[in-house]
Amino acid sequence: MTVSRLSAVALGAGLLLSGCTFVEDTLWPSLSGEDPSGAAPQARSEAPPPSAARPGAAPPQIGTTTFEPTGVTPGSPTGTFVGKKVIDLRNELSRLQDAISAHNNLLQELRAKVVEDSQRYHGTVAAINSRLQVGTTPGNPILVQQFNSSQADLDRLAGDVAEMNKLQTAVASDSTMASFLAESTRAAFGVSGAVDEDHRQLAILQDEVDRTNVLVDRLHQELTEDIRRQTNYVATERGNLNLLSSGIRTGEIYGASLLNQAVVSASGGVPPSRPVGMDTTGRQPLVVVRFDRPDVPYQQALYNAVSRVLDRRPNAVFDLVAVAPSAGGPARVALNSNKVRRNAESVLRALIDMGLPPSRVAVSAKTSDTAKANEVHLYLW
Repeated sequence: MTVSRLSAVALGAGLLLSGCTFVEDTLWPSLSGEDPSGAAPQARSEAPPPSAARPGAAPPQIGTTTFEPTGVTPGSPTGTFVGKKVIDLRNELSRLQDAISAHNNLLQELRAKVVEDSQRYHGTVAAINSRLQVGTTPGNPILVQQFNSSQADLDRLAGDVAEMNKLQTAVASDSTMASFLAESTRAAFGVSGAVDEDHRQLAILQDEVDRTNVLVDRLHQELTEDIRRQTNYVATERGNLNLLSSGIRTGEIYGASLLNQAVVSASGGVPPSRPVGMDTTGRQPLVVVRFDRPDVPYQQALYNAVSRVLDRRPNAVFDLVAVAPSAGGPARVALNSNKVRRNAESVLRALIDMGLPPSRVAVSAKTSDTAKANEVHLYLW
């Protein structure tokens, strides 16, 4: 029986995008044992790819503008109908500015809370990553407790975003009111029976309404940007926390979620469709996991290999093939086939935990007269 290990095999030099071939100029690290081709074993690599961002990377910048209205200029009654209209509009503008001031205060409070919750979250995640980086036991209960705390911190950030969404609804009402006042002030100039003082006060009021309109539009725009950035950030960190959970279970440090990494690299795009029943005969696997003993530690090398592929081909899709030895008679082949299918399911679950969408992986099975033990092969389609 050969020593159990995982091998990730290079296919040559350079990157070829023609057809379905991926060629990497770096030999993927082997955990232990010999290379499937018979080459000497390589030393295990602990470090994830340099491009892989750690969970808890710096949060997006949040707005810093303060939106405080300048106030409303008082006026004297003129006794005309238009003069009364000016008083009403001035009172409406004063109430609107009070609302804007209150909403601005709430926004500043929410921003401060976002910063506080972000700092707490990043401190917890940094502590977990630091421990994983120097090495720890699988399922370390201290890290599990810290992970639960980081989840609670991220939930608080999500709650902050929800409060911002509520505030955005209120600010949208402010914007509607500001537009109404602008229209009403302009229309008041056309009402007959006004004196010169009415138009003078209307001109002052119109300037203040216009400035208020600009202020509330800027408030709405900056709040919308805050919500967009924080929403995307929370979603990204949830994916990264899922991968961090896998790292805690195995005692390994990975990097960013594979899905987040692919999205950042691709900036859009749809993975190509794969023909059903893709034949892997004659193709070189990207990763080979040989299951000839329990608890093969393949996760780190698997993450490294797939992460580097996604760096270069963000829309890549994969074939996961369970390979059972064909020697030993029908009963032995059937037993091995059942075991290797379960092995392939474990590898698939690991990829999903790392953030790779299930739609990116097709799973199949076959027997091989060259396989010495149950193996799972990962191909780049």
